[in-house]
Amino acid sequence: MLFSMKCCLLICMFLPLVQLGIDTVPVLIGPVSYLLLSKPAKGVEKSFSLLSLLGSILPIYKEVVAELKAAGASWIQFDEPTLVKDLDAHELAAFSSAYAELESAVSGLNVLIETYFADIPAESYKTLTSLSGVTAYGFDLIRGAKTLDLIRSSFPSGKYLFAGVVDGRNIWADDLAASLSTLQSLEVVAGKDKLVVSTSCSLMHTAVDLVNETKLDDEIKSWLAFAAQKVVEVNALAKALAGQKDEAYFAANAAALASRKSSPRVTNEEVQKAAAALKGSDHRRATNVSARLDAQQKKLNLPILPTTTIGSFPQTVELRRVRREYKAKKISEEEYVSAIKEEISKVVKIQEELDIDVLVHGEPERNDMVEYFGEQLSGFAFTANGWVQSYGSRCVKPPIIYGDVSRPNPMTVFWSKTAQSMTSRPMKGMLTGPVTILNWSFVRNDQPRFETCYQIALAIKKEVEDLEAAGIQVIQIDEAALREGLPLRKSEHAFYLDWAVHSFRITNCGVQDTTQIHTHMCYSNFNDIIHSIIDMDADVITIENSRSDEKLLSVFREGVKYGAGIGPGVYDIHSPRIPTTEEIADRINKMLAVLDTNILWVNPDCGLKTRKYTEVKPALTNMVSATKLIRTQLASAK
Repeated sequence: MLFSMKCCLLICMFLPLVQLGIDTVPVLIGPVSYLLLSKPAKGVEKSFSLLSLLGSILPIYKEVVAELKAAGASWIQFDEPTLVKDLDAHELAAFSSAYAELESAVSGLNVLIETYFADIPAESYKTLTSLSGVTAYGFDLIRGAKTLDLIRSSFPSGKYLFAGVVDGRNIWADDLAASLSTLQSLEVVAGKDKLVVSTSCSLMHTAVDLVNETKLDDEIKSWLAFAAQKVVEVNALAKALAGQKDEAYFAANAAALASRKSSPRVTNEEVQKAAAALKGSDHRRATNVSARLDAQQKKLNLPILPTTTIGSFPQTVELRRVRREYKAKKISEEEYVSAIKEEISKVVKIQEELDIDVLVHGEPERNDMVEYFGEQLSGFAFTANGWVQSYGSRCVKPPIIYGDVSRPNPMTVFWSKTAQSMTSRPMKGMLTGPVTILNWSFVRNDQPRFETCYQIALAIKKEVEDLEAAGIQVIQIDEAALREGLPLRKSEHAFYLDWAVHSFRITNCGVQDTTQIHTHMCYSNFNDIIHSIIDMDADVITIENSRSDEKLLSVFREGVKYGAGIGPGVYDIHSPRIPTTEEIADRINKMLAVLDTNILWVNPDCGLKTRKYTEVKPALTNMVSATKLIRTQLASAK
């Protein structure tokens, strides 16, 4: 039903464009990817095959195709991104049967199948180029550079090739000369009249238009291309391929690329050397986690089932106003600091009244968990209007990492020290981890991602050591996006996880045994990377659990041993619903069935910045009450 409704909306949007005389290609998620990217409904058996529904949804596709044809469509695009994943024979066969079934419905249309975000495996390529009724194939030639070899060795005669040579997922200006050379080689394979110049994927992943950026300096701006500029690049390449090369435009592009390569702003030799020295080494704390937890307990003296929150507290309208006015220089630094201190004091008092064991300062000084740190690190630039969709209606402005990364000055120490001075309870220092900063930024494309990540890790390492020297005994280094960066192909997982986990360990490998290192991960399925999470060697990990219907606990039921502290979230902070004490107590008991009492922490799923205090206070009250209830029951059982 939902799919059908969305297709009706597509047709409603397509018709006005046709009426305006605009030649438009309607885009649908392909039927097989639609199913492979779906999840079974709650309560459905794990053995249920999503592809068994293929016969049920194909009639809807036929209906939509018929309506688009009637509305005047001459092309239709099916996105089948799952073709770049590791598919078995049964899954590949589903593509063949689906498009054979659709062949009569798409007769008279040009049908484009688009793939993106990775190389397409040889077997998938063979399946794709053999599909019935398909006249064109699109490939990401930025993140799927090896696909070029498959195309050059066996591209079907008479078919269109949509060559994704302009990067649709990043904001760097294209190397037009290199792309033109690639296109000229593909022209020999596909034929001059069948080669189409394209972006590597949809442009929804990049910011809209550089024209809107008034704060970026001219040098950095010359290195960039947002969506509007990428369209110009595609057109320029297509014209050059047709013999109408804009020499001035190509020359300006070459000059911008040379400027970026030679700019002293990009390279910091000291940082390069420090990061290079990390590659051949392992970085771990000298003592194993069990011994560290014993040393930390002697110092922190926490009760069993210690309670904490993840970091942020509600970002009120007043708080946002203070930050906005300070940034606009409408209030002085003294006024700003005073207002933030007052907010921290309020957050500390609330937590003490609730009797939470390990406190946070609430992060009132922070706008975004990546942007806040990027603004204080060298090698980062920021846009004024470079918004991209994160999820649903939420948008973010990713930082741009254009050069070598270093930390000129402490970033969080003042606020953490201030908060710790307000309480005798442990106060967590709150940091964003290097992998999350990397994965939630537009990353430079002139060196491997892991090198940039190592640089960020060294910068965070300095901050960790300064927090420890300032007397902060608990430091949380969030890696919310660790799994998000996992490559689509399983063959590439090990390499990514190796350098990602190493980057995290770099940040805290030098602290004392008595300094407790926490990390936090949210809203992903972590079961398949649990061993890499263990290898991060954090003292305590807080991790999403309730929103995913407690799937995390299944790995422990299946025998995975975990000896560090762990806090599977006991309630979903993305919902305004306030969980009851009984409900949270039941969740804690489920956790105790598979986790040892001495390692279990109690906390929400994620930070509280999106919630209101009218929701936060009762939810945390119930969380603490449930914890105390279980503590009493455990004491009685002894």
